Amino acid sequence: MSTGTVVKVSGPLVVAEGMRDANMFDVVRVSDKHLIGEIIEMHGDKASIQVYEETAGLGPGEEVVSTGRPMSVELGPGLISTIYDGIQRPLEKIYEKAGANITRGIEVASLDREKKWYFKPTVKVGDKVEGGDIIGVVQETPVVECRIMVPYKLTGVVKEIKEGEFTVEEEVCVVTNEKGVDVTVPMMQKWPVRKERPYKSKTSPNSLLVTGQRVIDTFFPITKGGVAAIPGPFGSGKTVTQHQLAKWADADIVVYIGCGERGNEMTDVLLEFPELKDPRTGESLMQRTVLIANTSDMPVAAREASIYTGITIAEYFRDMGYSVALMADSTSRWAEALREMSGRLEEMPGEEGYPAYLGSRLAQFYERAGMVNCLGSGDRMGSLTAIGAVSPPGGDTSEPVSQATLRIVKVFWGLDSSLAYKRHFPAINWLTSYSLYQDKVDAWTDKNIEADFAEHRAKAMRLLQEEANLQEIVQLVGVDSLSHSDRLILEVTRSIREDFLHQNSFHEVDTYTSLHKQYRMLALILKFYDEAGKAIKNGVSINKLTKLDVIEKIGRAKYVEEANVDSEYDAIEAAIVSEIADVVKKEAEEDD
Repeated sequence: MSTGTVVKVSGPLVVAEGMRDANMFDVVRVSDKHLIGEIIEMHGDKASIQVYEETAGLGPGEEVVSTGRPMSVELGPGLISTIYDGIQRPLEKIYEKAGANITRGIEVASLDREKKWYFKPTVKVGDKVEGGDIIGVVQETPVVECRIMVPYKLTGVVKEIKEGEFTVEEEVCVVTNEKGVDVTVPMMQKWPVRKERPYKSKTSPNSLLVTGQRVIDTFFPITKGGVAAIPGPFGSGKTVTQHQLAKWADADIVVYIGCGERGNEMTDVLLEFPELKDPRTGESLMQRTVLIANTSDMPVAAREASIYTGITIAEYFRDMGYSVALMADSTSRWAEALREMSGRLEEMPGEEGYPAYLGSRLAQFYERAGMVNCLGSGDRMGSLTAIGAVSPPGGDTSEPVSQATLRIVKVFWGLDSSLAYKRHFPAINWLTSYSLYQDKVDAWTDKNIEADFAEHRAKAMRLLQEEANLQEIVQLVGVDSLSHSDRLILEVTRSIREDFLHQNSFHEVDTYTSLHKQYRMLALILKFYDEAGKAIKNGVSINKLTKLDVIEKIGRAKYVEEANVDSEYDAIEAAIVSEIADVVKKEAEEDD
C-alpha cells in the first residue's frame, strides 16, 4: 500500500508525491475525509489523481493512500432496480445514512451485504467448469434471473456446490482448479470498469431491436448489438426519445446512465419508471432496469466514471446471455468532464478545447457494444446495444463530439429543432437521419413480419424525398402550379408525416406500436396513394380526393388498439377502395 502527500490541488485534480509504488488507475483515498480518487497520470513519484468528490478545503500536506486496486464495480444479485451514482454507490442507502446531501468520503457497499438471496445450483459435484459457465441462478426480480458465473480464467472441477439462502459474499461453490487448489466462488464478482469484459467472439448483429417507435423501427432501425447516436439541440426531445427507448425497447435489461443531466430529468425517470408497466412482462419497468444518476450538480470527475460504470454493468448481464440496452444521456456532458480534466492536466488541447484523444475514448466506449458469443462451455449469445445522446451547442453537429461519435456509430437519429417547434415528435429528421443496418434489417423484416415490408418502407422514403423537392417549387410558384399527381404526393406525404411519423409518447395507445401495426399503417397510406393515383389517371380531380371521409379514418388509425388492428384496418382498406371507386364512377357519369 503506497502512501503519499498532496502537493497541489486544482479542482477535481490532486497531485501527490511519494507515490512511486502506486500503479496507473489505482483507486486512492485522499486526506482524512477519505475522498475517493483514481490515478490517471504518473511522473516519477508524482501521481495526478482524479478525485470523484468535491475537493473544497483540501490543501497541500494531506495524506494520500493507494488501495492498490483499480476502479472496479461489484457485480452480482441486487443490481436490478437499484439507483447508483457515477461510481456505483447506491443512492438510497446513502440517503438512509446521510440524508438528502451526499456527504464527502461516505462509504456504502454497492451490493447489499446483509440481504440473503436464494441460490439454486445448475451444476453438480464432479462437473468440469470453466470461466463464464453458469453454476446456479438467483431469482433477483419477478422478471430477471441473475445467473451466477464462474469467474474469468478459473477452470476446474466442482468440489462442492450449495443450495439455499446466502449473502453475496458467502461461498456457494468450491472449484478445484487445474493445480489442485480449492477456489471458493461467491455470488459476487468485481471487475475493473476501464477494462472490457472478455467474450469468445463477436458476431455481426442482424436482428432488429424493436422499439415501438415508428420512425425508428420502420425508417432508421437499430439492431440488437448495434450502436446509435441521437444528436440534437436543446428542447428537441433527446431525453424523451431516450426514455421511450428505455421503456419500450425489446431488451431483457435496460441500463440508463444520466450523465451530467439536469436533476429534474433524472427525477422524471425515477418517478416514472416504477409506475410504468412493462409491455413484455406486465411488471413494473424498474424490475429490469439499472439506473445510474449522475446529475449536473455532482462532481465533474464522477461524470467521467459513470459511463464506464454503466457499460461494465451492462456487459455483466450480456455475459449471462441477455439482450441489454444501454442509454447514455448525454455523452457531451461526459466529453465536457474529459475537457475539464485535460485542461487541469495542462495537456495540449485539440479542437474546441477537447483533448486530442476524445475520438479514441468515445470509440473505446461504443466498441464495447455488440452481439457476442459469451464465455463458457455452451453456445450462449448475448447482445449489448449502446444508444448515446449528444448535446451539441446550438444544435451544430459539426462540433467535435458529434463528429467523433458519427465516425463510430452506424445509426444517426438527427433531431431537428424546426420539427420540435412545429410540435412534431419524435423530431427525427427523415431527410438527414440514416441507418447503416438497413439492409440487414430489411432482410429480417421481410422474413419475420411481411414479405413486402422493405418495399413499402423504400416507397414511403422515396415519396418523402420527392416531397422535399416539390416543396421548393411550391414556395416559388404556389401549390396550384403543380400537376394533380404531384399534389397527390404532397397529400400522401402529409399523411406519412402527420399520421405515421408523428407519435405521441404520452398517449397510452400511440406510445408503442408493434411491427405488425406499423406495417399495416404504412400499407393503408400507400394503398390510398395507389388507388388515388389510378383515379387521377381516370380524370378525377385531386380536390375531390382530398375531401374523402376515409382520409380522417387513416389519420385516426394510429389510435386503434393492437387487438383490433386487423379488423379495423381491413374496414378502412375496403373504405379506401369503395370511396375512390364512387368518385371515379361519378366523374365518368358527369363526363357522359
